[in-house]
Amino acid sequence: MRIIAGSRRGAKLTKLDAVNTRPTADRVRESLFNILDSGRFGRALHEAVVIDAFAGTGALGLEALSRGATSACFIEQSADALLVLRANVKKLDMHRRSQIIAGDATSLLHWQHAPATILFADAPYHTGGGQKTTITLQSLGGLAAGAIVILETHKSETIDHDQLATAFLTHDETRIYGKAALHFFRASG
Repeated sequence: MRIIAGSRRGAKLTKLDAVNTRPTADRVRESLFNILDSGRFGRALHEAVVIDAFAGTGALGLEALSRGATSACFIEQSADALLVLRANVKKLDMHRRSQIIAGDATSLLHWQHAPATILFADAPYHTGGGQKTTITLQSLGGLAAGAIVILETHKSETIDHDQLATAFLTHDETRIYGKAALHFFRASG
């Protein structure tokens, strides 16, 4: 696993050998960031404020920082993943632009950080955790108006578009990559 582009291009990330953690494949991550960089979402990564929920190794948030995001807040509950995440933030010298929340992204009670302009919600497959976290962050003021939300699920999972719409999240598109589905939403209101 490596950083694909930007200021830390080619940097190898420390891997996490845990049964319950499934990192976003390099190919899927590259496609995701190509979409964000393509202009369709403007210059989404330029000076973005990022939340990487279910951060694991931090690959998504660190890739965003490498490509020009201002800051990233990583949320992770696994002690093993937190050790690897902290090591990767240090290895890439991103500690000044990173915040790490050790806890369950689905159980947030408040948000005391800047509202995100990009949210990566890559929950364990078949849990609905990404959708729950997105709705919670929206209700807590954790998403800026116009924020781009990317939910990664297994391609067989269904998203409750009506529930997300009641939280002022509009579906933009879904893309399938192997077993993974990337669902793009925009926050309004």
